Amino acid sequence: MASVSYREVDSIYNLPAPDESGRISHYVFQYIDFGLMPQYIAAGHRFCDCFFFGCEIPSEMEGQIGSTCLVFPRLGLAYSTFRGKLYTGEELYEGYDPQNEETFSTCYDSRVYQAYVENGKQCNDIRETLGRNLHDRAIEDAMADFLRLFDEKQVVAIMGGHAIRRTDPEYRKVVNISKMLTERGKLMASGGGPGAMEATHLGAWMAGRTQEELEDAISMLEVAPTFRDEGWLRTAFEVKAKYPQKRFRSLGIPTWFYGHEPATPFATHIAKYFLNSIREDTLLTIAKGGIIYTPGSAGTLQEIFQDAAQNHYKTVGVSSPMVFLGVDFFSREVPVYPLLQTLMENGRYKDLLLTITDSPEEAVEAIEAFK
Repeated sequence: MASVSYREVDSIYNLPAPDESGRISHYVFQYIDFGLMPQYIAAGHRFCDCFFFGCEIPSEMEGQIGSTCLVFPRLGLAYSTFRGKLYTGEELYEGYDPQNEETFSTCYDSRVYQAYVENGKQCNDIRETLGRNLHDRAIEDAMADFLRLFDEKQVVAIMGGHAIRRTDPEYRKVVNISKMLTERGKLMASGGGPGAMEATHLGAWMAGRTQEELEDAISMLEVAPTFRDEGWLRTAFEVKAKYPQKRFRSLGIPTWFYGHEPATPFATHIAKYFLNSIREDTLLTIAKGGIIYTPGSAGTLQEIFQDAAQNHYKTVGVSSPMVFLGVDFFSREVPVYPLLQTLMENGRYKDLLLTITDSPEEAVEAIEAFK
């Protein structure tokens, strides 16, 4: 049996017209308040095989909804379970005033994280666990819609530690790499947090600007080197205000599992998950254009070997470049690069496209060479 395609509706201004028989079928309505459209209800349309997620449905409309429809109410949680789009930095930080640092604790992102911790990261409450899974499924769907705008091999990720400071040379390297790749048509993605992740999205945000403007932006951020320093979030919004742009996009994929690490507002599109395992696998899977690894800790090492397994088995159909930025770190301090080479030589891994360098230009070339 062929699968049925459902069309999504998340605005009262996009409500569909019925077919010739007066039926509306195969639609997904998300957070629609039908009470705002009494004329639509009065028309007497019959709904068949539709989904109503978190909608407000007046009593006079209930008889128009057939038995083949699924109606799922709002769950009354701290977050919307049926999102139709990805987050933006402004939406995540709704309620935050850059002139008043104390408002960070009461913004949308912080409220969701506080509820997440209070209910337990490993939660047994069915309403909460169902809400989290429905939310993450909606994020997955919204991200799939977003990624359809790009060639899949144009998606490039940068992995690395949250501990890289804005004042570190490695931070500048990542910023410049991301800026160059964005200007060459790549969609840059990361785990969406601070450190190397923030540098990824800052570079994408500053694409198309001069090096002097980029240096000015970094100098504005350096007054708060880490996310634990006062002014970390404020200075990010100040840079965005001084250097606004709507041309270049980037995708951050953070998680409330590590909610103590704030999401970078430099990412133009943010797919924030509750389940970290899905978030990590998703980030590695979508980066078919390659991944650049910067120095990190246990999480980065896990991602390296997970990515290597994907490339070995060509899980997503291709083996993509694995570029290691930091010769000394990846060959001596954490000798993962020579280990991968050895495993390639003895046949434990096949088809890995490995590069190691200290040069941002060489890292960009390695990604660009992959066709």
